[in-house]
Amino acid sequence: MEYRRMGNTGVKVSALGFGTMRLPVLEDGTIHEEEAIQMIRHAIDEGVNYVDTAYPYHQGMSEVLVGKALKDGYREKTYLASKCPVWEIKCPEDFDRILDEQLSKLQVETIDFYLLHAIGKERFENVVQKFDLIKKMEQAKVEGKIRYIGFSFHDNAEAFLSIMDSYDSWDFCQIQMNYIDIHNQATIEGMEYAASKGLAVIVMEPLLGGKLANPPQNVLEVLNKEKTPVEWALDFLWDRKEVSLLLSGMSTMKQTTDNIEYASRSKIGMLTDEQREMYVDAKRIYDTMALVSCTKCAYCMPCPFGLDIPKTFEAYNATVSKGMNAAKEVYVEIEIKADSCRSCKKCEQVCPQAIPISDVMKKVATCFEGE
Repeated sequence: MEYRRMGNTGVKVSALGFGTMRLPVLEDGTIHEEEAIQMIRHAIDEGVNYVDTAYPYHQGMSEVLVGKALKDGYREKTYLASKCPVWEIKCPEDFDRILDEQLSKLQVETIDFYLLHAIGKERFENVVQKFDLIKKMEQAKVEGKIRYIGFSFHDNAEAFLSIMDSYDSWDFCQIQMNYIDIHNQATIEGMEYAASKGLAVIVMEPLLGGKLANPPQNVLEVLNKEKTPVEWALDFLWDRKEVSLLLSGMSTMKQTTDNIEYASRSKIGMLTDEQREMYVDAKRIYDTMALVSCTKCAYCMPCPFGLDIPKTFEAYNATVSKGMNAAKEVYVEIEIKADSCRSCKKCEQVCPQAIPISDVMKKVATCFEGE
């Protein structure tokens, strides 16, 4: 395993972190506990020393599962990260109550890396600043409940820089980045700025919700055949000196073992100029294909009216990436169609990609009318 400097914290972390938002599940949607624990422990045995979870993942059960996985000596080998669900904070006391609940679910006394979850301009001003949550984080650090203070981010570059500069003692940040999103959300320039201030930079969505793992044929033709599309996507990030680690939400043991192998080959500055140009060409193709920037994070679910929003957007995007016939095959499998959307906008309030979901559903309904 390759290890990297975690900003100015003095900590060394594995190039690959284990994300627990997409753990294997049983038919009823609950976590396949035995398999998930086996995957996490195997990763730690192979040198992965950073495990990331969060309050809402897997209907609130991800933290419970991680707590079980880190028993039997695995906690001592691992840096543990979790997140404060900022949207659940209605008063300052909620912060302490939720943090204590998380510590109990995880069965630990300390969370090493604690983040304000999925903040942007609005949440930062209306919740974080309103309830002085950074002071709450500092107090939790004094009490030994957390060790390092950070935030995960979903908004635009202007908001990212503003949040970065609002507090001088951030230890780390977590941003969405991949070879498609270089000018989206925090942006490459924002990432460079964070690193210049001494923050560790953790990257999420390196595969853009799986899109970059299974690219369409015209993108495959651009990518060099020496490596898999997954490894190329991860290498794009490992090449960057600003990246402390990247998180992969692994769902199978094969994904786990493959990613560990890719990480073992990673190095800062590993890519040639020709290879870096390859990503530019691949992005150019993707930019003309994606109708909706959905990453299948499923924060929008469940829909009050029963829509499977990520699956519906998968079908819609397939109209340009795979053709109308292939898209229809996906759409006909969806029980509740796009025209069932009632524009309640509950989903839009939590979508990290700021997709105008209710408006897009109208376009989807028109696109597949009669299916």
